[in-house]
Amino acid sequence: MKKLRMLLAAMATMVAFAASVFAAESRPNIVVILVDDMGFSDLGAFGGEIRTPNLDALANKGVKFTNFHTTPVCAPTRAELLTGVDHHQTGLGNFPELRQDNQIDKPGYEGFLNDRVATIAERLKDAGYYTFQSGKWHLGYDPRANPAARGFDRSFTLLGGGHNHFGSDQDRQRPDMPNVGLVYTLDGKQVRIPANFYSSDYFTEQFLSFLPEAKDKRPFFGYLAFTAPHYPIQAPAEDIERYAGKYDAGYDVLRQQRLQRLKALHMIPENVVAHEQSSSRRWADLTPEEKRIEARTMEAYAAMVDRLDQNVGKLVAELKKRGQYDDTVIMFLSDNGPEGHELDQSFIIPEAGKAMLAGGDNSLDSIGSARSYVWYKANWAEAGSAPFRSYKSFPTEGGTRVVSFLSYPAHARTGIEPSYVSVRDVVPTLLDLAQVRLEQPGEYSGRAVIAPQGTSFAPRIMPDAPQPQLSPAFAAGEMFGRRYVREGRWKAVHIPPPTGSGRWELFDIEADPGEVNNMARSNPEQLAKMVKDWNSYATDKGVVLPVIPGN
Repeated sequence: MKKLRMLLAAMATMVAFAASVFAAESRPNIVVILVDDMGFSDLGAFGGEIRTPNLDALANKGVKFTNFHTTPVCAPTRAELLTGVDHHQTGLGNFPELRQDNQIDKPGYEGFLNDRVATIAERLKDAGYYTFQSGKWHLGYDPRANPAARGFDRSFTLLGGGHNHFGSDQDRQRPDMPNVGLVYTLDGKQVRIPANFYSSDYFTEQFLSFLPEAKDKRPFFGYLAFTAPHYPIQAPAEDIERYAGKYDAGYDVLRQQRLQRLKALHMIPENVVAHEQSSSRRWADLTPEEKRIEARTMEAYAAMVDRLDQNVGKLVAELKKRGQYDDTVIMFLSDNGPEGHELDQSFIIPEAGKAMLAGGDNSLDSIGSARSYVWYKANWAEAGSAPFRSYKSFPTEGGTRVVSFLSYPAHARTGIEPSYVSVRDVVPTLLDLAQVRLEQPGEYSGRAVIAPQGTSFAPRIMPDAPQPQLSPAFAAGEMFGRRYVREGRWKAVHIPPPTGSGRWELFDIEADPGEVNNMARSNPEQLAKMVKDWNSYATDKGVVLPVIPGN
């Protein structure tokens, strides 16, 4: 009887949701804003001290997700965001640039977005939407995977994973990866960027230029993918100056300040136990010169986030000018947690990291300029991911639980949504909001495709949202041999050497979101079941583990 009542309540919620959306005279415009390597608490609305009034206004008038999960790294997240399909099946089982010998030529590891999936742009375009994209793609260099070939009417695209934000390296070839250059395309054709380029500014300018003319009455879908605040940490001088001295107290103080603000904003539980920082080197241990370098790096990082916010403000202003703001869905998220690696020492791309450092002028006065090439490392990153464990590339909460919100002024409620949400849920949600029903989700344009695997969270953004569901029935993933599996309140994590023990760990993630208390020994049967289920998941999705000692 209880299950029947819950089912009837859920059905009533869905009916109310459908009535509220479908009663609209027209389908909404949709804008997805994806940022690169942003910390969970970087925005003011999520506990940060960086000046982000435009994003804060959107978040505070919309639904803030405090349990939104991506993959641990950028390219796989982008594949899942655009298709709703596990990245191991999309062609991005690993980074295009980092595929191992045992992964090449395996299904799902093509190194570009394959034809086994259909993008949200393809589906919306077929449903009558005008579609456009600006910014980072990172879904392969193959022309078959270019935005122009995957449903976007207009596109300005950085095909690779990163660049000098001032554009001074567009002719550079990475010495460790000779086949990977910095390629930009306009509607599928390679172009050069202008001399006055700054990534966040130019991507936004191109995005705004793609907005439809007044005579075009079609709803639109726009995908704006910033490369900020991904390394190299670079920003206009006037924005860096705004943060002079702001971080002189150091990363330990910043971490505690952000934790307190997160609690005050009810974004995390008051009694949460934060995971310890991975580095044993505290701010007090640094030399005065090291402190100056570190503080300047964080000043430049904050400036990048600030500049990104300014550009979102330009977009919102244009939508309001056109009278389209209230009926536009704006979905905002980061592609993963903050970057915390010493890239010149990372097991992933150490040679590339060393080359990038060597090619920059990283003196104190140069940090943040087009001449510099720095990143901000673990301690600043863990100030941004706290209370969660670790940062980008790890399947822990710090690597996958990201800042995210949805604004839809005409229909959505405001407030906090603590339910577990996956990046794979975005496609079904946007299709719901666009009133697009997939009659044959496993088929697209006459070919068999993998149907979106997520679940729509559209009912959760409506005024009569159902009770929160903190944890998923099942979720699993892998990257770089690092694995996780979730079942209800339980989460198991396996991180091989050299960055982990090579043993499965078990956490009650609802009671312990900081992943502090490993319960593997006290709950061996639960862990054994979850490991078995992860193995089944890996077989089903075609996971090919890289050859790493400890796997």
